[in-house]
Amino acid sequence: MLGTRTEVRALTPVDLAEFRRVVDADPDVNVFLRHRGDLTRLEPRWLGGQVLGFFVDGHLASVCHCGANVVPGETSPEAIDAFAEVLALSSVRPASIAGPREAVIQLWDALEPLWGPARSVRPDQPFLLIDHAPSIAPDLRVRHVLVDEVDLLYPACVQMFTEEVGVDPEATHGSLYRARVAQLIAQGWSFAIIEDGAVLFKAEIGALAPGTCQLQGVWVAPELRGTGLAAPAVAGVVNLVRDQLASTVSLYVNRHNERAHRTYLRAGFRQHDTFATVLL
Repeated sequence: MLGTRTEVRALTPVDLAEFRRVVDADPDVNVFLRHRGDLTRLEPRWLGGQVLGFFVDGHLASVCHCGANVVPGETSPEAIDAFAEVLALSSVRPASIAGPREAVIQLWDALEPLWGPARSVRPDQPFLLIDHAPSIAPDLRVRHVLVDEVDLLYPACVQMFTEEVGVDPEATHGSLYRARVAQLIAQGWSFAIIEDGAVLFKAEIGALAPGTCQLQGVWVAPELRGTGLAAPAVAGVVNLVRDQLASTVSLYVNRHNERAHRTYLRAGFRQHDTFATVLL
């Protein structure tokens, strides 16, 4: 950048206020980054990696979470180039790169020669949000999953993960995946419709920050897909979340998954941005 001084370095707890200032430029898009910053306070031993910062004339301008997932935030092309140079020399080998499309695609173009080939590149993922009551009546059967229901919910979580990511989480993550499912239930971040000992629908909050959160793991039992269950169930989750946890609820979905995309729009979500994900 002509006439400016730039620097990339790992952020520390001293940088937390500036980190929050940057990611709060779009708190919904950057909810994962804000969640991780608040949870770890940018302490490397808690991050399981690091958050890189791109500074322009001494001021933090862009960030990039570098751990099991690489997630850029509020980036410029110059920042992405700088992050790519650092990552190329690091030992980081993430499971995915995810975030705003332009940043992810530019980062992957730079790193593919070193990290490729990808298992899957998903370049068009509408990032949707809702900050008002759902457009349709909610399914009132949706509720928080209870802590003693982890054994009941867990197979649905494994099936969802395998369908969406293309790998068995028990094979790749071992007991850590089950621990994560149990943690989300204990936090009150897991929602489901459960009848007669069967999970008909489920969804979780994956990240929570002040006023906003992101859903993940939305799943409908295979035999009930296409029956109209999903949209009212999602509306039920939105109502519970907005009443108890955050006024804005977001998620992102593959464009080619037309059924899921229509479901969210029917429930009242609208597109706010476009994401991309590279699975490694």
